[in-house]
Amino acid sequence: MRIPLSIAADREFDAVGFGLNAVDHLIVVPEYPAFDSKVRFTEYEKSAGGQTASAMVSLQRLGLKTAYAGRFGSDAEGRFGLSSLEYEGVNLDFAETIDGADNQIAFIVIDARSGERTIIWDRDERLSYRADEAPLELAARGRVLHIDAHDPPACAVMAQAAHDVGTIVAADIDNIYEGLPALLPLIDVLITSAEFPQRLTGISDERTSLVEMKARYGCAVVGVTLGARGALVYCEGEFIESPAFAVPGGFRDTTGAGDAFHGGFIYGSLSGDDLETCMKLGNAVAALKCRALGGRTALPTADELAEFVSAN
Repeated sequence: MRIPLSIAADREFDAVGFGLNAVDHLIVVPEYPAFDSKVRFTEYEKSAGGQTASAMVSLQRLGLKTAYAGRFGSDAEGRFGLSSLEYEGVNLDFAETIDGADNQIAFIVIDARSGERTIIWDRDERLSYRADEAPLELAARGRVLHIDAHDPPACAVMAQAAHDVGTIVAADIDNIYEGLPALLPLIDVLITSAEFPQRLTGISDERTSLVEMKARYGCAVVGVTLGARGALVYCEGEFIESPAFAVPGGFRDTTGAGDAFHGGFIYGSLSGDDLETCMKLGNAVAALKCRALGGRTALPTADELAEFVSAN
């Protein structure tokens, strides 16, 4: 099935992102600790993350030209996150450092047996965007605008600016935020965490909830990432399932797998692939990301991705 969207062929950037960045403190333990207990960790790593920032890095690694707009703290963590994106080659002309603010951080406890994790996070409110602060110019400079729907009013004006010039809007959403309903009709490709459709619609059945999301908001493609089960999308009255790939060497860390999926899916979309291939590429990038702690060192190049998909 072809994605029922017309994607612009000639823009300054292939993909532009507006949303979160974070610095993750990854802590691996033999098993998740019981309440009121002590456990010695086996590995620790500090890694740059955040839904939108990570998706832009994934696309940059795949050989596309990307730009990121978001706010960093002026602390050491903010400098670390900013420098990590600079190192990857993501354009940061629309990124900001907010003086006196702390960067978003997360402490992520990873169960060594499965790679599954628990996330404890915080975000300084000074990193948020009002609608009148959104960098609208960036929305028109990419073939795809990718957002994560934090600060929904600002995301809505970005999405509208993108639509005004024919830029496709893709979104990765994992929770309900104030002002979200006004944003959702402006999204073309809405692929969320597994829990989100039920939170939004109150419907527990995955497929029924996706049908309801499509009916309410009119997104061209709606879907969910399902971890070890792969992904499911609903488009033009049809469901398409795409199974997950086995992680080479076994799971190390599932943090950011959803972000990586979006990178692979958008890469396929921009390459003109059909929907089934886009999902396959998303699952492949997610699997490769999960093979290493921290993930960015494991994000593939286009050649590595093609070799992995061909071999599997």
